[in-house]
This record gives sequence, C-alpha cells and structure tokens, in this order.
Amino acid sequence: MQTLVECKKSDAVLLGAVGGPKWDNIEPSIRPEKGLLDLRSELNLFVNLRSATMHESLKELSHLRSDIVEKGIDFVVVRELTGRIYFGERKTEVIDNVEVAYDVEKYDENEIRRIERKAFETARIRNKKLTCVDKANVLDSSKLWRKIMNELSEGYKDIELNFMYVDNAAIQLIKNPSQFDTIVTNNIFGDIISDEASMITGSIGMLPSASLRDDKSGMYEPIHGSSPDIAGQNKVNPIATILSVTMMLRYSFYLEKEAKKIEEAVTKVLNKGYGTIDIYNGIGNVIGTKEMGYLIANEI
Repeated sequence: MQTLVECKKSDAVLLGAVGGPKWDNIEPSIRPEKGLLDLRSELNLFVNLRSATMHESLKELSHLRSDIVEKGIDFVVVRELTGRIYFGERKTEVIDNVEVAYDVEKYDENEIRRIERKAFETARIRNKKLTCVDKANVLDSSKLWRKIMNELSEGYKDIELNFMYVDNAAIQLIKNPSQFDTIVTNNIFGDIISDEASMITGSIGMLPSASLRDDKSGMYEPIHGSSPDIAGQNKVNPIATILSVTMMLRYSFYLEKEAKKIEEAVTKVLNKGYGTIDIYNGIGNVIGTKEMGYLIANEI
C-alpha cells in the first residue's frame, strides 16, 4: 500500500522487473505480478507503448533472414493495458466433478475508444500508418473494436488504417515486419505480439515500454521479466531500462533533446562493438551490466 501511495504522488514511475520461480506456486493474490497489475490499474495506466527497432549493429542477432531484416524494422505496439482478460471476471471451480476455469474478455465502448484514439495520435506523429490487430471473425469484442475504429477514422483522414487478424499478424511480423508502423490491439494480443517483436529485433533486453494515461504521468519499464538465475552476476542487459528512461523524459517531462541524447549514446556504444552476453554476435567485446551503464553515461 505504501508503494502505491508513493507512486500516486510521483510525476512518473520507473519500474524494474518482478517475479521469479520461487513465487510460481503461491496464492495468486500475493504473487509479484498481482502487485504489478494492481499498480497499472490503480494508476489508470490504460495505454502501453512498446517500440521495436532494429539497431544496425545488431542485425545479425535477429532470428529473421537477412533479406527481411535489411528492409528495416521500426514500429510501435499500442497495447490496451488495464482491460479485460487480465482484469475481468475469472473463476476456477468444480462442476459435476470436473474442474472448470474461465477468464472473461469484455470491453465497453469507452475503454476501446480511448485506446484507439491514443493509437491514432501515435500514428500521426510517426508515419501515419495504423494497423488494428484483432480476431473479429470470431470474437464479438473484436467486432466492437473494429466498429469504433472505423468511426474514429473519420476524424483521422490523414492516417492509413487497416485491419489484421491476430494469427495473420503473428505470421506477418516474421514474414514482413517492415510493413508495420503503429499497431493497436487489446491487452492479451498486445502482450503476445510485443514479445514476439522483441525476438525479431535481436533481444528482449533491448526493448523499453511506457504505460500512460490521459495526463503526463506514466510508468516506465523494460518489457523483459526478471532474471533470478543470473542476479548479481553483472550479466543483465541494462539497455531496455535505460531506454525506458528516454521514454519517461519524452512522454512525462517533454524533454525530447535529453531523450535523444541517451538514445544516441546507446547507438554509439553498440556501434563500437560493445554488448552484454545476450546481444553478443561473436564480434566485438562482451561487457557486463555496470560496464555498459558506464559506457553509455560517458557517451552522454
């Protein structure tokens, strides 16, 4: 509770990864992930921005063919963060001696409208191309997403809008990721799609995220989970956290110049051949968490 109070009083929150195997079998209500979900909900952080960018020096780390990577990878996933299947009605029970469990995917039009409006605004400051990822051929919730998306598009005539089923989107991210610029989708699809994006760009240790609401307040965190198996060994890649700070400067404090300085410093260090073990491609120097932090700070 004290943590929540302090977060509510803050202009922005920078969050580290939570969780680990030792909490896997405890009561769900006291798992670390439950605290994270509550924090997002209590702070009303309904939009999550996860960018996926391929750094020139890390192209060889992508799991995609080189001819696909050469086309370029630079898109952002706008994920609805506080809605339904993770926050909706759920239950596990025994009916007629059979164990049954369910999680409800339910959105109202206001929840959909606010995230889709954020997506249009994000696309407008990028390359004016927006893809809505859904499952409208099966799910009623997705049909409502499409209906409202088409209504909102009347006010964003400058944005090229298209729709894609989530199964096809998962394929296209592997087949031709350069076709995407801004993707908007629901909570569960966004969770999966953005993690897939992390692997095609080289390492999950490289990608930051921003969780926002209608004002300038936000929570910023790397998209990767915790790494208890290598904790304290000076091996973890700090770049996703460092780039999360750039998003904090940009979206909460409007310090674009400072944000770009940090991003440029990260690129310079990578281009010089330095990398933590997760982004080592056999060329250059493997360094630790602390050393990577020092090098980036020195470039700034």
